[in-house]
Amino acid sequence: MPTPLKAATTLAALFLLILTAAAPAQAANPPTKPPVSGSLGTYNVSGVYVAGVSSGGYMATQLHVAYSSRIRGAAVFAAGPYYCSQNTVAQALYGCGDNRYPTNVSALQTYTRTWASYGWVDPVGNLSGDPVYVFHGGNDTTVKKSVTDDLVRYYQHFGASVQYDSGSAAGHSWVTPYGTLGCAATASPYLNDCGTDPQNVLLRKLLGGVTAPNTGTLGGSLIRFSQNTFAVNGWANGLSMDANGFAYVPSACAAGQSCRLLVALHGCVQSSGAVGTAFVDRANLNQYADTNNLIVLYPQASTSLSNPNGCWDWWGYLGATNFPIKGGAQVETIMNMVRRLDG
Repeated sequence: MPTPLKAATTLAALFLLILTAAAPAQAANPPTKPPVSGSLGTYNVSGVYVAGVSSGGYMATQLHVAYSSRIRGAAVFAAGPYYCSQNTVAQALYGCGDNRYPTNVSALQTYTRTWASYGWVDPVGNLSGDPVYVFHGGNDTTVKKSVTDDLVRYYQHFGASVQYDSGSAAGHSWVTPYGTLGCAATASPYLNDCGTDPQNVLLRKLLGGVTAPNTGTLGGSLIRFSQNTFAVNGWANGLSMDANGFAYVPSACAAGQSCRLLVALHGCVQSSGAVGTAFVDRANLNQYADTNNLIVLYPQASTSLSNPNGCWDWWGYLGATNFPIKGGAQVETIMNMVRRLDG
């Protein structure tokens, strides 16, 4: 058994360090807005959704399951089922990235039902009918396909409406028309161009329909806000989260129109501390947000001794066993941001 620090370092490295070499693609330049310092406001939010990649995909599922009464659907790239790590680094490493250990999906489903009976997560009946979009790339060797298959099975067990995209040649990445790498790459900044637009597909799945994105000048504002305000301990760095997060707010939402909220969670080595605003700018979400009355919240993780690659806590690196349920430090900190935005 590896030591916790060595194993955590290995796990983080496994999840988003360079595993395959690829030449950068000729990236399209997205319309962007420079961030401006501000604070999160409260808007007329009619529904909340989550999306994430890799460790952000695991965190998205934790948020969805813990707060399914509030979060209406999820989009998950390159990740496995809820509570896959079972609070064990070795299981996270060998069962939730590689597939040398089984993911024990039936046990994860039992944990979920039991915790719901305790009130630690919302009733599992809320998941029935929820839209879920799942993406796995054919060149992703960081999270094996069988692991993502088990994420699909986990959600289907609870009656979620799952759309599974496993036909892409993508590496371990968030796939976007504004990707800076070729499709098969697994390399920083983990934004790959496969000649497709998964964001159109996932937003149609989550929202029930989507208007074409804004490819001109963005009309909203990208707000850089203090995450300390929302951290459960008042100090985001102490939770392996950055001092600042971002939120894209379309002008229509700022003017009081009804809008939906998407929480978008980067992967390891993909936070602002590692890649600046590359994920925020190039995830192809702000462009759709502008034309679909969609606020996009971008919480930011950060590096720490137990989390050297700035992953989200899906295996318990903060040292608490409640990381995937209500009361988990990062879960509650992100939900505090959601509570501010949707009142």
